[in-house]
Amino acid sequence: MFKRKSLLSLITLLMLFTVVATACGGANSPAASTSAPAAEATAAPTAEAATSTEAPAADGTPEMRSFETAKGPVQIPAKPQRIVTDFYGGELLAVGANVVGVEPSAFDNPFLTNLLKDTQDVGYPISAEKTLELAPDLIVVMYDDNYDALSKIAPTIHLPYGTATNIQETVKLFGDIAGAPEKAEAFIADFDKKAAAGREKLKGIVKEDDTFGIYELTDKGELWIFGDNAGRGGQALYNALQLKMPAKNNNENQTLQLSMELLPEYAADYMFLTTYDPEKKGDKLKELKDSPVWKGLDASKNNHLFYNDFDTYYRYDPIAITAQIDLFVDMIIARSEENKK
Repeated sequence: MFKRKSLLSLITLLMLFTVVATACGGANSPAASTSAPAAEATAAPTAEAATSTEAPAADGTPEMRSFETAKGPVQIPAKPQRIVTDFYGGELLAVGANVVGVEPSAFDNPFLTNLLKDTQDVGYPISAEKTLELAPDLIVVMYDDNYDALSKIAPTIHLPYGTATNIQETVKLFGDIAGAPEKAEAFIADFDKKAAAGREKLKGIVKEDDTFGIYELTDKGELWIFGDNAGRGGQALYNALQLKMPAKNNNENQTLQLSMELLPEYAADYMFLTTYDPEKKGDKLKELKDSPVWKGLDASKNNHLFYNDFDTYYRYDPIAITAQIDLFVDMIIARSEENKK
């Protein structure tokens, strides 16, 4: 009896080892860094649509449906129960999905801290071994570094960066993926309500023709300006609060690198700067603040320069965007009160 059990155990272990080895075989592609601002600066938005159609499931098995992706149709659960993702943790959590694994930088997102307390770090590129241990029934990825390996573990959806271009499209898309369209509609309704309340609070404080610019300084001294869909608060500032971009920024390029000579042309009445400085040196920010160009801006003279935390404003998931509405409104109101003194 003991020998038969041992033989069965050995066969089971060999089968598990085979699955892991097969999955790991495709996990050796180079990792793409997304910690630096250039990750979004160089990621071109795509126009590929992701749509789904339901199909009846066989008796006794989970209901499956066909979901159209950038890599073609994929059969996914109609109501996925355990999802692993790389950079779509916030999008999935916004519609109530159960995210069991996510890439490491998600844990630095201050808006997701409590929501990720039971979620595991699966690394980036996503580790096939860690993913297998979590037994997901769906995997959703922004980058396809080891798509083939992950696809052997569970149905895998590849959604390239920029598939959705605003918060409404994003929430509806992930509500569809999670099989929770009603939660998506509820989230959008709450977002619209918060946005309207924020606009109301700014009446009488912000002039109709005032312009608002979003900028970022890197640890290499590079200066960038951002549009409405590249993080840094763009969706909250321009789409939710409906504030105006600098006249020169036509939003055709979501990110644009500026020289100090060009900065005055892209300046705004209100300017919000984040600094990508992972080693916290502070030298490039000091250089910027000390420069005659920066000091000579109208926003500087009128005390309308705002220096914002990178981790807080870099985020662009629906949960972060919704929270950023209040952050922008509160800082604009507080600065207005300060300037009256």
